[in-house]
Amino acid sequence: MADLKELIQGADWKTEKHVPVIEVSGKPGKDQVLSVTVSVGKEITHPNTTAHHIAGIAVYFLPQGGKFPYEIGRADFIAHGASTEGADTSTVYTAPEITLKLKTEKPGMILASSYCNIHGLWQGSAEVK
Repeated sequence: MADLKELIQGADWKTEKHVPVIEVSGKPGKDQVLSVTVSVGKEITHPNTTAHHIAGIAVYFLPQGGKFPYEIGRADFIAHGASTEGADTSTVYTAPEITLKLKTEKPGMILASSYCNIHGLWQGSAEVK
């Protein structure tokens, strides 16, 4: 039986197009709002075709000293060029990027996963301090 953690891949997003890139602006603190943007294909463009695309991104926050992360948001990317006329016949494509707002008083880690319909699950992380 496979273990999910063994199936999630990771790498440097500067050299691997599947890894979620996490950008955080703001700092933790009372009544402070962090803006978290997660995208796939920042340095190396990922294909966005009917046959090969990023289907979704999920974003989590793990507070420093916490045991489990909080899911703070997710997005499914549905449009990949398909239409009633067939694959890659549309001009509508969803870009694999999500921006979320988060309030926290604690530092921690933003964790993100992306799912490529051909190459599976990928992960990325960024420190929040």
